[in-house]
Amino acid sequence: MYPRIRAALDDVPAYVPGKSGIGLVKLSSNENPFPPLPGVLERATVAAANLHRYPDLAATELTCELADFLSVPTEFIAVGTGSVGVLQQIVQSVASVGDEVVYPWRSFEAYPITTRIAGASVVEVPLDADSQLDLAALAGAVTDRTTLVLVCSPNNPTGPTVRRDEFAELLARVPEDVLVVLDEAYVEFVRDPDAVDGLDFLAAHPNLCLLRTFSKAYGLAGLRIGFAVAHPPVAAAIRKCAVPFGVSTIAQLAAIESLRSQDAMRERVDAVVVERARVRNALLAQGWAVPETEANFVWLPTGARTTEFAAACRRSGLLVRPFEDDGCRVSIGGPAENDLFLRTALAQA
Repeated sequence: MYPRIRAALDDVPAYVPGKSGIGLVKLSSNENPFPPLPGVLERATVAAANLHRYPDLAATELTCELADFLSVPTEFIAVGTGSVGVLQQIVQSVASVGDEVVYPWRSFEAYPITTRIAGASVVEVPLDADSQLDLAALAGAVTDRTTLVLVCSPNNPTGPTVRRDEFAELLARVPEDVLVVLDEAYVEFVRDPDAVDGLDFLAAHPNLCLLRTFSKAYGLAGLRIGFAVAHPPVAAAIRKCAVPFGVSTIAQLAAIESLRSQDAMRERVDAVVVERARVRNALLAQGWAVPETEANFVWLPTGARTTEFAAACRRSGLLVRPFEDDGCRVSIGGPAENDLFLRTALAQA
């Protein structure tokens, strides 16, 4: 006989990471194609000499750096193990059995996982015909059982961003005792002047929480460090749900050094944005219905051909991220890697 396991876990889907393979071009995990920013590796190497010591539980230096960089008080910052880890802390802080969490679908895979682990019910709101979030429908799905609304902008895995005006309308419609999380994991890649920037809304909305990461634009995916920005009562609750000492000293110092390399980060992000436009335009010319994207990936709505398309990519020597019977997300890599993908896509068009 085995121990009794929580029944809530029966319906929890497994998180499916982008696959890896020796000798294959990996465009499956939305990673930054560039190495760590200048000075980061050196500072991380020095920090490794103290692996026998626990890290700073409060991530004090990093919290101060983030607060200064974002022009918010330190009490607004909560650091965790990547934006996924912080997301789980957020869900645990506001949702439990009997509660509902509303989010768009398809969107970030961790939303249903973290919700169900907490024992709450999922309310999935379909994207519109252009693979964009339907914020009016999200607001309309809120009930008296709703404790959390998740908004991903740019949306992972489809790419479109949320506009400033529609986000303002959402905040106006959602009750003040319901937490709204704006997941901005790809915010540095956004170039649309009408796109929402959560910092513009934070001061006026105590029920707003921003979720950001060092994994994408800053290239620290392997160190697992992200953060939330929220009003003090919310941020304090998020910190309470953190795994003690979860963010290593190496990750904290690497994040600090990355924050201090803004020019180099922007130069690399600009290069990705240029390639993003080139790849999307080429796919459109091939006949693919690729939605607008403000992230570091493109979305191909391959539908029933999704598994076949991903297999063709693998035979060509590259890995993409298939979502069964829905579509494929393809990260933007270097020019040569993107050319290989475009040749493959053309053969499948």
